[in-house]
Amino acid sequence: MLSITAEVVHQALMFPKLVNALQVAFTESIEVPPRLHFDMENPNASRETTLLMMPAWQAGDVAGIKLVTVAPENSQKNLPSIQGTYLLLDVDTGSIKAMMDAPSLTAKRTAAASALAARFLSRENSSTLLVVGTGTLAPQLIAAHASVRPIRQVYVWGRDIKKALQVCQQVEHLNINCKAVDELEPHVKLADIISCATLSTKPLIFGRWLQAGQHLDMVGAYRPDMREMDDTCLTRSKVFVDNIESAVRETGDIAIPLAENVITQADINADLFSLCRKTFVFNRTDEDITVFKSVGHALEDLAAAKLVSEFVLKK
Repeated sequence: MLSITAEVVHQALMFPKLVNALQVAFTESIEVPPRLHFDMENPNASRETTLLMMPAWQAGDVAGIKLVTVAPENSQKNLPSIQGTYLLLDVDTGSIKAMMDAPSLTAKRTAAASALAARFLSRENSSTLLVVGTGTLAPQLIAAHASVRPIRQVYVWGRDIKKALQVCQQVEHLNINCKAVDELEPHVKLADIISCATLSTKPLIFGRWLQAGQHLDMVGAYRPDMREMDDTCLTRSKVFVDNIESAVRETGDIAIPLAENVITQADINADLFSLCRKTFVFNRTDEDITVFKSVGHALEDLAAAKLVSEFVLKK
């Protein structure tokens, strides 16, 4: 059994190769049961610790399961908020092929899914990116979006501008002008793509700020009580998700507006399955605003884990 570190996962999963692999995976026959989501009471924190179990398999090939915990207040303990492992198995024999670091795998595939959506939904000449949030995903989202669009200017906003500056330092190798900013509204208005990856429970992005032609990439708000955008973002936009089944249940950005009849499920235009299989073709107009809401899908993990395993075996 291979034991694969976070460093090797990052080496193996380069953009846009991973973006392309996800696009193919969304067209293939991969079995993905509903993920198991448990909120475990934690008296030592103000919020529960979440346990996620995400299985997927491809007949006659490989299977995988991701075991992840999310402890939102871990930053106060100098620990990552997301921890866990990914197991890749051989379907034929049932044996474990590899065990690899799950947070790095998750960060890479999540950013790649956002870039894949942007490939279908954002303007082809999008050159300015605003990243909201300064966690592990921020530099990955910058690199992923820059692999599919001609990004030249990046703004990074977070509650701590020192952390925003650190994100810019982490992407210096991309040769993109990156600037940490302390005001959100004016930079939302400047951006072609707004990528939001936070643990916020209240909206950070407001629909009244949005401009024609923009694309919103909403990555955080992984629980039904979390939100990163307000209702107006949805009512002003054409809405897309990575997978409809999970999006309507698991993220407050979609579940709350559905429950309050702000939108209906019919207002979700398509998911990545429909876009990649070309059963839904989006023809953007100059006035369109698009929203992509990502909740994560075990298919993405399996496709990424296969790439990592192949990379290690070739070394």
